[in-house]
Amino acid sequence: MMRRTETSFLAFLILLPLVVADLRVGFYSATCPKAEQIIQQVVQKKFSSDPSITAALLRMHFHDCFVRGCDASILIDSTKKKASEKTAGPNLTVRGFEVIDEAKKALEAACPSTVSCADIITLATRDSVVLAGGPSYKSPTGRRDGLVSNPNDVNLPGPSFSVSQALQSFTDKGMTLNDMVTLLGAHTVGVAHCSFFEDRLSNFQGTGSPDPSMDPTLVTKLKNICAGPNDPTAFLDQNTSFAFDNQYYNQVNLKRGVMQIDQELGVDKSTAGIVSGFASNGARFSQSFATAMLKMGSLQDGNPGEIRKNCRVFN
Repeated sequence: MMRRTETSFLAFLILLPLVVADLRVGFYSATCPKAEQIIQQVVQKKFSSDPSITAALLRMHFHDCFVRGCDASILIDSTKKKASEKTAGPNLTVRGFEVIDEAKKALEAACPSTVSCADIITLATRDSVVLAGGPSYKSPTGRRDGLVSNPNDVNLPGPSFSVSQALQSFTDKGMTLNDMVTLLGAHTVGVAHCSFFEDRLSNFQGTGSPDPSMDPTLVTKLKNICAGPNDPTAFLDQNTSFAFDNQYYNQVNLKRGVMQIDQELGVDKSTAGIVSGFASNGARFSQSFATAMLKMGSLQDGNPGEIRKNCRVFN
């Protein structure tokens, strides 16, 4: 497990295509001074019994921020009359909502109607990364909770995307190629259902054979895993599966990327150098990850929003 590196909040000098809210470190220092401590305690408790919560929260945060900005729209439950983002295909396997609920309940008891659900997701994700051995960084807060949650708005890069296809999704949000390769490094603690990569194991792109870019030993291992019932899951980092480190990039270089987009990073000329750089320098990846997370966490749609009392429903 790599040494944790401290990273101060970085001011980003680019103009994002989405309006950025007035975020600042310590936003709740006067109105709810123990807010971050309360969230951290909830995450610590969950992590101690289930270290896979880091991957779950990272995925939730990404899926939230890439749809209408980081506004906790992913937390809204569907009703009989109206479906929410939770019903969109990519979000059906998002989990960890109970952690956000528990943190919100504690925060409402301490400081009613003060801390946004969007900030809870952001801070809980950061805290879970630290617990897994990843970088610690000061995250600005002050987000508002969105007033819209529409499954038709969910348009996320898929596991079989090419690098150029995935990059388009990131540049649409004002993010760079380096940001994309960095954030995909979150797969160092991730898992994927076999349905997301099974085609690579036996009939890649209709060839009737496994993907030649995957290590044959890994093909055999994953076939055995995926032979199980109910769409099993496999670790995306087959080496240090629960440690937040740079081993994902080393695995990619060894042709052991599980999803197609993972392996594409190692062979595409535009990204191979970034992958090799992170594989050989864990501190560089750690620094870059903190920077990219802060950048992604600043995505907002510019609407005023609210502070929900229950993260699952609009006020």
